Amino acid sequence: MSTHPRQALFGGERSFPIIPACEHFAGSEKLITKAFTLQRDLGPIFDITMDCEDGAPTGREREHAEMVVDLQRSETNTLRMAGVRIHDPEHALWRQDVDLVVRGAGDRLAYVTIPKPTRAAQVAEVIAYIQDTARAAGVTREIPIHVLIETHGALRDVFEIAALPWVQVLDFGLMDFVSGHHGAIPSTAMKSPGQFDHALVRRAKARVAAAALGAGVVPAHNVTLDLKNVDQTFADARRARAELGYLRMWSIYPAQIEPIVRAMAPDFTEVERAGAILLAAEAAAWGPIQHDGDLHDRATYRYFWELVQRAQVSGQQLPDAVARWF
Repeated sequence: MSTHPRQALFGGERSFPIIPACEHFAGSEKLITKAFTLQRDLGPIFDITMDCEDGAPTGREREHAEMVVDLQRSETNTLRMAGVRIHDPEHALWRQDVDLVVRGAGDRLAYVTIPKPTRAAQVAEVIAYIQDTARAAGVTREIPIHVLIETHGALRDVFEIAALPWVQVLDFGLMDFVSGHHGAIPSTAMKSPGQFDHALVRRAKARVAAAALGAGVVPAHNVTLDLKNVDQTFADARRARAELGYLRMWSIYPAQIEPIVRAMAPDFTEVERAGAILLAAEAAAWGPIQHDGDLHDRATYRYFWELVQRAQVSGQQLPDAVARWF
């Protein structure tokens, strides 16, 4: 009986998170419900972030969080691929958010997103509170944590933040980052091509991606502000992926989802090659092989296995011999 690639290549070691390349934000009940419908129609190729920060009406934050819990537990959430963004660590209501969403839906939360931290110690405090709340609620699973890097302090501490427990994703927050420079970075850097060409912004994006990838965490790129221009969304996602190593990107408009997934998906020709190498490796009991004159061993097998997994979560059709691993 053959050994599954996951066991053969990683064993008990923690592997790199393979999650959808698109994260779609929705704040109101109407927009969240529409996102769930779209998720069912398109398949499990994107996550939904239910927003308790900017999406919550002032003065009705508790009711909003309770609505989010209800939707998490409803039959509408068929794929269970929805996370929640809570208030930032300096806001008075972030603990209330955690109490409500973790106690109410901790067994279903795809992740919890922490926005606007200013130092690693803040993130550690929030994560510890989430862990304690989960234990008290009888939730035994690890709840993935996403952290928004959008302040000077968070960028300074980003390598320490990436190494914290339960962290799965580092998100780069472009607009708050630019605003935090008090006019030193022009507003044109909030859109393309400025967001890729301005030295301070590009440096920040590269630092976030390097910290994430070095800690085995997924780097996620900011949104495209030009909501209905799908070509611009595709171009931004492609540049983020090819030039800066980002493996995930935000969407804030339904039309942005497909171009993000398409731009971030692995090249089909490379996926075919990866599948052929992995199948030959399986036949060799995961020992070294030659393929088209090149030597391959477990180091390259890991690369190709992650590539095939990313193709699968992007909705690409895999050969039956490879698809059986999923």
